[in-house]
Amino acid sequence: MFRFADVNWLWTLGLLPVFVALVWTAARSRSRALERFADSGLVEKLTESVDLRARRWKNVLRVIALGLLAIALARPQFGNRVETVRSVGQDIVVALDLSQSMLAEDVAPNRLERARLAVLRLMRQLDGDRIGLVAFAADAFVQSPLTIDYGAAAMFLSAMEPDLMPVQGTDLGAALRVSLDALEEGARDARVAVLVTDGEDHEDAFAEELVRAAESGVQVYLVGVGATDGAPIPLYDAQGRREGFLRDDEGNVVTTRLAEETFQRFVREAGATYVRAGAGGTAFDDLIDEIARGEGEEIDTMQVTQFQEQYQIFLALALLLLVADGMISERKRRQEAWAGRFE
Repeated sequence: MFRFADVNWLWTLGLLPVFVALVWTAARSRSRALERFADSGLVEKLTESVDLRARRWKNVLRVIALGLLAIALARPQFGNRVETVRSVGQDIVVALDLSQSMLAEDVAPNRLERARLAVLRLMRQLDGDRIGLVAFAADAFVQSPLTIDYGAAAMFLSAMEPDLMPVQGTDLGAALRVSLDALEEGARDARVAVLVTDGEDHEDAFAEELVRAAESGVQVYLVGVGATDGAPIPLYDAQGRREGFLRDDEGNVVTTRLAEETFQRFVREAGATYVRAGAGGTAFDDLIDEIARGEGEEIDTMQVTQFQEQYQIFLALALLLLVADGMISERKRRQEAWAGRFE
């Protein structure tokens, strides 16, 4: 089968008649100029060394070479082979804590922004994997369903702010439940749930959902964001300017700290994996790399016909013709006998 990979270049073949017309016009103009310069006898005497046949052949070679270059640019393809292409991927759901405490700045620039940057980094490394987003605080909902449209998922991620949550708090049980429900809709065997939180508040349902995840074959990762010694929670006005810090009913500044000991207990009891995203640490980034490298499962197999590029043939012929054009002289070879020094 013969085809062109980029047929748009074939329109340049329409320039060949234009080139021929220009060459003919130039020849006519040269002839008229000579006629005005002198009479026909003198013109014939002056131009007797010009090889008009060679000049015509040179023009023919140039036209053919330009045509071959146009064809080469269109990338002719003939000859093919059939290859088997396998699509491999996994389903990943990231549940992001949007409680007010995630605005604490014990991790630069703050806990929430640090988590968002890591998730964006994960999206940039994915290829064929589907990713979904779950927003949670005291409740949870799917912010972005499983998709391979990483650009759309990134837009949903950028909109994830504490203002989305009507009730504050941290219900990891709800977050994991919604994440597992979203993964079940994907119907893939290779499934990963990542919960990113400061883990200040936990509900009893979280342990039950961890058991459900283990029974379903879902790998659960817990990412703790923040410092264990506590940090104040900043408040901002509608324009994004800081107004101060969150205070309790008695006017004392509320501090938030990472409840790491609770995570470690769940790791021991349910076999989940826990990492901490602290200041200057790389554990979160290493986890992102590990998830992105996951092999996943074979999703689809298809036969693809690969056509072989043959533009090199036309390009080589064009170059040969141009070399031949340069080697052909427009002057006739003249043989003159030496008549002697004093003749």
